[in-house]
Amino acid sequence: MDVYLYDTTLRDGSQREGLSFSLEDKLRILELLDEFGIPYVEGGFPSSNPKDAEFFRRARPRRAKIAAFGGTRRAGVRADNDMNLHTLLAAETPAVAFVGKSSPSHVRHVLGVSLEENLAMIAESVAFAKDRGREVIFDEEHFFDAMREDRTYALAAARAAAEAGADWVVLCDTNGGSLPAWVSRVVSEAVASLASFHACRVGVHTHNDSELAVANSLAAVEAGATMVQGTLNGWGERCGNANLVTIAPALTFKLGRHCVDELALRRLTELSRRASEIANMAPDAFAPYVGASAFAHKAGYHAAASERLEGAYEHVPPAAVGNSRRILVSELSGRGNLRARARSLGLDVGDRESSVLARVKEMENKGFQLEAADGTVELVMRREQAGYAAPFELVDVLVQSQTEQTDINRGMPAKAKVTLRVNGDAVMTEAEGDGPVDALDHALRQALVPRFAELERLRLVDYKVRILDPERATASTTRVLLEAAHGDARWITVGCSDNIIEASCQALLDSYELCVLRAMTPQAVEDAGPQRRGSNVGVAS
Repeated sequence: MDVYLYDTTLRDGSQREGLSFSLEDKLRILELLDEFGIPYVEGGFPSSNPKDAEFFRRARPRRAKIAAFGGTRRAGVRADNDMNLHTLLAAETPAVAFVGKSSPSHVRHVLGVSLEENLAMIAESVAFAKDRGREVIFDEEHFFDAMREDRTYALAAARAAAEAGADWVVLCDTNGGSLPAWVSRVVSEAVASLASFHACRVGVHTHNDSELAVANSLAAVEAGATMVQGTLNGWGERCGNANLVTIAPALTFKLGRHCVDELALRRLTELSRRASEIANMAPDAFAPYVGASAFAHKAGYHAAASERLEGAYEHVPPAAVGNSRRILVSELSGRGNLRARARSLGLDVGDRESSVLARVKEMENKGFQLEAADGTVELVMRREQAGYAAPFELVDVLVQSQTEQTDINRGMPAKAKVTLRVNGDAVMTEAEGDGPVDALDHALRQALVPRFAELERLRLVDYKVRILDPERATASTTRVLLEAAHGDARWITVGCSDNIIEASCQALLDSYELCVLRAMTPQAVEDAGPQRRGSNVGVAS
């Protein structure tokens, strides 16, 4: 293995603001990392809290080496009398990671000890763990800043760890302020300084405060580092750590260095998203390699070029990292966008490309934002097909909200009345709900579910409202995005109006219609009759 990845999600990553792992969360992430093939996983501080201590008791990876993390011995205390070192080793992990100081100013003013005592603390702690059969990683904190402050002392700290038997000296850009050129120069010097210690290798640990953690990690590898420490999705203190999800494919495809199997990289997107689910954090749609938008093409000439040349605007094949290409349809689209999107849906727009594109641009001009509404885009294509007939038609809607005078604490209950036409028959329903949109949803379902059984399984999983022209205040045009799920399938529909109830009704009806159309045979759609949707929406309060 050319480069060893060392994951510190469960320790450094958990220091991200707003992120907190339960014990079960930590064990599940360990399982993900182990299955993916990460060689080292840092589990946390055994002496800091009962949760981390229990994690080390229960962690049983098949391939990854677990590392317990802690500080060097305390000043003025022998290593064999230091309870923190004993607790660290009691975790019974194959590897231990010590963090120690390399900056003279930190040694004097943070630790409050002499420079000589700090070197002794490093050496004696490393030797203590090596004598007890552990693989030792020494994390040299603030190393890149220390090389500016006192190069001789920073390198002396590294050599103290190496002389004591450290397997790895990891150079840390703790404040995240270094640039790639400086990282490359400093790592080269450190590698040369430690060259006589054949059993000791050099690693790097970078932070993202200058948004250069990945670039600095790659520069360090090119300068001779053979371990890269980082976290899943770049989670970590302040602006985060080096993102191993980006580093792994960059090492493989850009630098030609082996760090994980290429077959494992085909699960990279899954790894990133499953970790986000465990952490209860929304995946970054714009993350390199794994984001939903990483291989999304919006411009018409990009889509047209991709039709003619596979990967024309992609730096790696999406499948190589478990992702997929997405062709977006918007006002910037050309015919290539439409053809590609139609093919992905199994539709044939044929000679209707111009009319579909004109309809898309018209809707976008009104504020519909179709690039975010794949379900509505599919409906636009279906509605432009020859012989298309909608399965139902909206005739009338009335939504009422009224304060209960007898009990003001009940708020404003809502009631919706809808009239639909299905197969030529008028269907009228009425329902109450926790607000006007909820009441509308209940009323529409009462009308449609008895006639279209597939709607019973349709779930509305997200609802977003966006004000398009806030200077008009309450008279502003409103965009509603609604995400629906039916089994494993998901889609987003959009409505847009200066009436928020009408916009919500548009998005709801589009979701229902798409669900029905996907379930119906072409003959059944034709038999439903030539109905078109109205927009007669009334609101009373």
